[in-house]
Amino acid sequence: MHSAIIQSAPLRPTANQLLHLQGITPADNPFNFSTTLHWKSDFSSIWLRSLHQWDQLLDKCRQMPWAKGPAEHLLTLARATLSQPTLEAIRRHAEVAAANGDNPDLFRVQNDRIEARYADRLKALCGLCLHNGKFDAKQVGNLFETPRGIGELYRILLELTLLEYSYHSQGLTRLSALKELLKTLLMAITETPVAGRHPYRRYDAQGQPVTPFAEYLEQAKQRLECLFAADAFDLLRVSERSPAADIGLCQYEVVPGSELHGASLRRYLPLPGVTQQETLVYLSSPLINQAEIFDLAEGKSVIHGLLQRGYQVYLVVYGNAGPGESELGLDFYGKEVHDRNLELIRRDHPETTLHVMGYCMGGTLILPYLARRAEERRALGLEMDIRKVALMATPVRFDDDKSGHAPMRDVIRTWYDGELMKAMFGRSNVPPQVIEVGMNLIQPGVRYTVTRGFFERATSRKAIEDAAPFLNWLLHGTRFPAKAHRQWIADIFMGNRIWKGTYCLPSTIPELDGQPVDMGALRKAGVCLMDYRGERDPISPMGSCVASETWGCHEANEEFTTHGLNRTIEKNVGHIFVVSEKHLGDYMERVTEFYQDGTPAPAAG
Repeated sequence: MHSAIIQSAPLRPTANQLLHLQGITPADNPFNFSTTLHWKSDFSSIWLRSLHQWDQLLDKCRQMPWAKGPAEHLLTLARATLSQPTLEAIRRHAEVAAANGDNPDLFRVQNDRIEARYADRLKALCGLCLHNGKFDAKQVGNLFETPRGIGELYRILLELTLLEYSYHSQGLTRLSALKELLKTLLMAITETPVAGRHPYRRYDAQGQPVTPFAEYLEQAKQRLECLFAADAFDLLRVSERSPAADIGLCQYEVVPGSELHGASLRRYLPLPGVTQQETLVYLSSPLINQAEIFDLAEGKSVIHGLLQRGYQVYLVVYGNAGPGESELGLDFYGKEVHDRNLELIRRDHPETTLHVMGYCMGGTLILPYLARRAEERRALGLEMDIRKVALMATPVRFDDDKSGHAPMRDVIRTWYDGELMKAMFGRSNVPPQVIEVGMNLIQPGVRYTVTRGFFERATSRKAIEDAAPFLNWLLHGTRFPAKAHRQWIADIFMGNRIWKGTYCLPSTIPELDGQPVDMGALRKAGVCLMDYRGERDPISPMGSCVASETWGCHEANEEFTTHGLNRTIEKNVGHIFVVSEKHLGDYMERVTEFYQDGTPAPAAG
């Protein structure tokens, strides 16, 4: 087949002719899906859920009064032969995969390998066209004019075609984004256009190209040269091997005595030459992803921005949950950890003004903690010691109406099975790849858009290096403690218990222990809240980020700085706006104004 292709190939084929040799593959998204369809994975999950439900049904039947003698024996035999061995084998695989940081979905694992190999072949083909890192006419000519060059060109195209047909997903996938990059490479090689719209080329409202084709080709060549020089055709490779991918800009020390299971408390060291304020900020990170979302890199670090302004900074870090944390629930992560951390902070800073900042889930869980803290201090006759709370993309209302969470709640109702999650991941915790599945379902084609966006901007080494820390953070999530995950889904996301006032937390005060948290205690204690929310945020929609206007110390709420009032700030940003130096700069200005404003007195009575 290989020799037949070479013999029939024209001496100087066009980009269209080279693509025609591949035919139409899943990477071309032939049905124009607007999302990603992992149809094999979805089918397998439906089958697994059905098998688990069948196993549960057999077990329930075995416990019925009529299941005696032969009937009990048959039911026990059916479980032992039909469902239990398969479920146990799958559970063991899931447990080992989670422990090793691997994806338990074998179809996704194979997709990742296909993508990595595809990226490697793209790099190889690009390398055949370069001399001293630049596109070279002689090198390109060798691809069409020498037997060796022709053989290499068509061998790589054949392998890329086989990889595309081996892929296990349809629609807008990461492989689709890689195929678009292949199209630009073939256009750069042949200097001929492909049919249809050209990747990364600007078009006007009438669909006509704004950039002349010759200029577009030069940009394409520059992009490919940069990707080749940085070895950046594979995003995962960039995130793990690029020298620029390290995350964590600021120096810190772990506070002695703060280690509690996998959680710990970091104290960040002050910057040289910066005078420290008598004000401390306690940062509450989410239970998923690395806590370095607060400290990605230069120009992308909330912590560095706070240190520059003289704040003393502490950060709660939950780590990557291990087997010993699978049975720890939200009482631990949402109460015990914060109690321990704030006790240690107050031991060293008894009179220091203390502010709080929470990002996403970290903010969601710190709010009921602070409300319970306000209740406890009030019961002891003490004023609330934390009066300013800044929230970044923090959802608190979860419903099918105004919150904007209806799509995700529909996904949970359709796909989520708490008992199955417990059976599969109850001892190993929920892998980040499983969490990613749900996130991707509410962000159609997000793996495609992230990959395409990276390639589109990769016209300089600086742009590639600038993206590397974010890719590291994005592609290396942490395990979600199994019990806490089930509680998060059942009690907060679906039960909406924080919003409804039925969310319970433990307490050292007997009359409060295990009782619902009065979120109104924040207002009574004079706690000011600031919500910074994004108009383009599908994970924390604006309708769910309403803590400041609901529980802040004033009934009134204003958008910008007014002494003593809560504020809600809406921006045309997405969920992870801290990766933009511009957006982060705006946030730091807003939060600094908020922290520096005066604090009203607590409500009387």
